[in-house]
Amino acid sequence: MKNINKNTGNESNSSSPLGVRGKYNFDEIIDRNNTGAIKIERCKTLFGTEDVLPLWVADMDFRTPDFILEAIRQRLEHPILGYTMSPKNFYPLTVKWISEHHNWDIKRDWVGFLPGIVPGLAFAVQSLTEVGDEIIVQSPVYYPFFHVIENNHRVLVNNQLKEVEGKFVMDLADLEQKFTSKTKLFILCNPHNPGGRVWTKEELQQFASVCEKHNVTIISDEIHADMVLPGCTSHTPFATVSAWAEQHTVTFMAPTKVFNMPGLISSAYIIPNTELRQKFAKFLEASEMNAGNIFAYIGAVAAYENGEEWRIQMLDYVQGNIEYITDFLKKNVPQVKPMIPEASFLVWLDCEELGMETDELHKFFSLQAGLGLNKGTVFGPGGEYHLRLNVACSRRILEKAMKQLHSAVNSN
Repeated sequence: MKNINKNTGNESNSSSPLGVRGKYNFDEIIDRNNTGAIKIERCKTLFGTEDVLPLWVADMDFRTPDFILEAIRQRLEHPILGYTMSPKNFYPLTVKWISEHHNWDIKRDWVGFLPGIVPGLAFAVQSLTEVGDEIIVQSPVYYPFFHVIENNHRVLVNNQLKEVEGKFVMDLADLEQKFTSKTKLFILCNPHNPGGRVWTKEELQQFASVCEKHNVTIISDEIHADMVLPGCTSHTPFATVSAWAEQHTVTFMAPTKVFNMPGLISSAYIIPNTELRQKFAKFLEASEMNAGNIFAYIGAVAAYENGEEWRIQMLDYVQGNIEYITDFLKKNVPQVKPMIPEASFLVWLDCEELGMETDELHKFFSLQAGLGLNKGTVFGPGGEYHLRLNVACSRRILEKAMKQLHSAVNSN
């Protein structure tokens, strides 16, 4: 099964029903073996076998855009990779992108460089809370949220999401009961991972009203903001929903997810509140973590300058992949029910009707269906009987994955 990852050259242009979209070919199959790719290197440990289609890590199997690779190549033509300042257009382009794509007119001095959003979460926990303070999350949710709280000796409090008519909604009545005098932060996933919800402005306003009563600071992870799928509600930055939210929110954004360059580790924080911003920035400075490497800047600039056409075509292709698996599962494996995402390339699969406990389910998918997916329970309470599937790959990979699943279910 690993051989499906081999690059078959021109053959990849013809066998998919989608073909080449515009000027970019998302049907291409690229061999990621021997590149240190986490999604391949950790298969044996996580799934008990290397013979799986690795559809778990949240990066794409699409070629990183040519304009990003070319910008890096051009810089490599110079023979010295020395200490480097951020390009003069890095921050203006970041501000411009956020204004144009998210209708949020931020000021330049609100923005700073961040060496990755997960490190940013840890920095926020360390700089804005004390050991023993309580931090609220909404499970099932991106599992590093749990790690940065517990590894820094803070107290994890869970406000579990509810599923209503096939999508997650916030349980604000439960949230009201979770605040105490020790609650200092709330880590929000906006848009949501793994459910793909794009929280509406009205939902976020209601959420903000509850948080305002308890004067808690919000850390808003918005790495999927640029990945809202065609026809879905536009992304609303949490900091824009009210005057209170603007002054009590630390927002993290990045071009790395949408432009498939997470290895460059290039992100940004946006903090309108001066006191909050200075506290966070001083912590980064004291930790010597307030600057990026040369290619982190170059990749971000290239993405923001040239990326819109690629982004639109990529999301269109991903939407087609989501529709394909949704239709296939409905017709052939109705026991597996996908939560239709409104953003990103991640699909939350409800597999309860297969009649297996989560660990057994995970083994069944990996050892019998040959599919390496994220186990739902790593996303916390509410993840039982679920798996997370990454569909940012060639349609032919998904076709193979669905056929393997269908065969395994029929043989079970």
